[in-house]
Amino acid sequence: MSAASLTLSGPRLFDRFSDIRVDPHRLKPENSIYRHSVAARFLLGSMALLFFSRAAFAQDAVPAPDQRLLSPGEVQALQSGSPPGTAGGGPQISVNGRPVAETPRRFQYSFSVTMRGVYDDNINISSFNRVSDFYFTIEPLITLGLGGGDSDTVNSLSLIYKPSVFLFADNSQNDTVQHLIRLQGAHNFGRLSLSLSQDVQILDGADLNSISDPTGHTANIDVGARTRHQIYTTGLSDSYTLTGKLFLSSAASFSVDDYSGPQIGSKNFSGNLFINYNYSEKLVLGIGGTGGYNTVDNNSSPDQTYEQANVRLNYAATAKVGVSASVGAEFRQFSSNSRGTYFSPVYTLSASYQPFDGTSISLSGSRHTANSASLAGQDFASTDINFAVNQRFMQRMSLGLAVGYENSDYFSTISGVSATRSDDYYYIEPSIDLTITRWWKIGAYYLHRQNSSSFDFFSFYDNQVGARSTLTF
Repeated sequence: MSAASLTLSGPRLFDRFSDIRVDPHRLKPENSIYRHSVAARFLLGSMALLFFSRAAFAQDAVPAPDQRLLSPGEVQALQSGSPPGTAGGGPQISVNGRPVAETPRRFQYSFSVTMRGVYDDNINISSFNRVSDFYFTIEPLITLGLGGGDSDTVNSLSLIYKPSVFLFADNSQNDTVQHLIRLQGAHNFGRLSLSLSQDVQILDGADLNSISDPTGHTANIDVGARTRHQIYTTGLSDSYTLTGKLFLSSAASFSVDDYSGPQIGSKNFSGNLFINYNYSEKLVLGIGGTGGYNTVDNNSSPDQTYEQANVRLNYAATAKVGVSASVGAEFRQFSSNSRGTYFSPVYTLSASYQPFDGTSISLSGSRHTANSASLAGQDFASTDINFAVNQRFMQRMSLGLAVGYENSDYFSTISGVSATRSDDYYYIEPSIDLTITRWWKIGAYYLHRQNSSSFDFFSFYDNQVGARSTLTF
């Protein structure tokens, strides 16, 4: 769970959205075969409507703007005073076959809809009484962005909104709507740069879904069951230039982890301060510290304070290689004074590599401490590592593979509480996607997830086979 800062009006602000549920009695009669046919016709009808509406307007529609960053060569051409493609402007620069405008667009937008059909042999990630079902999802993705700049000031504002409708063929009591929202703004005052972000995750299921995890890599292994769950994360960060080589950076964050059931919620506030050194154009080094305050609902655990000492680096060897990492140590104290200071190493890692055109490799990982939502008087140290590779073939086909591992080691926050739980979780997901047209993609994937816990109740294994279709407008 990521930390954040600056509270909105509280965790109940979006409760009304989490209460939106599809009435299963109106959608499906009791006959199982009829329910399957209605769900299938609904999915096929939705896909057909979107397909033909997109085809009908394809010739007159304005092409969707490309939102990737311009390359240095493209920026140089745009600033040369000669439009690309003219005498003195060099060869025509284009993106996806379309000429690049002389002035980069300040307003960007995109809209897409992904529909998935998934067979899941353990929808409740249960170690006993396994329940299988076929479900459909309808997942619009709306992205709005406003940004531009000159030599003095840069402003940007972006919004990402992804609602997801889940419809189960047999277990209609699990039908639900989830919401993922990210709002971010930034302003550059010259020496000082500010950034503010707000993330909202309104979840109802067994996974910790996020915008970057569309198929459910991250199961909620701490709870080990389906649950209604809301996460609100606010962050404020800044950077201030001291000299050509030195700059200060700081961040504050506030997060609320709220459950609607018997699980235990928590709140966390943290802040950090770093002094950074531009060793070269490719390497930035930093050293600093982090402090935070953590509370757990219902007095299930004592209030906690913690401090971290951190060093970090950002290395961009080439345009194809990038590494960002932070390592340090955390010291956590408990207000009850019922136990001593808890020590743990902490780290974050993010690396990317593009060795060839059409090939991308990424690696990420972290270690952090979190409050348990299922076991009172206990926290856990979570260590995870994730790897993904994607290869494009023949311009239209791409193969992907994602694998990940997470270890959760529980410890007591109250003297006399025995904490012996330890979990080892991993997932593997091969996938294939095919671009039919510039605005239509189809794909399929297989996802295997498994958790081995020292408490048998939290152990499970799960297999999913899914097909997906994405239309981009």
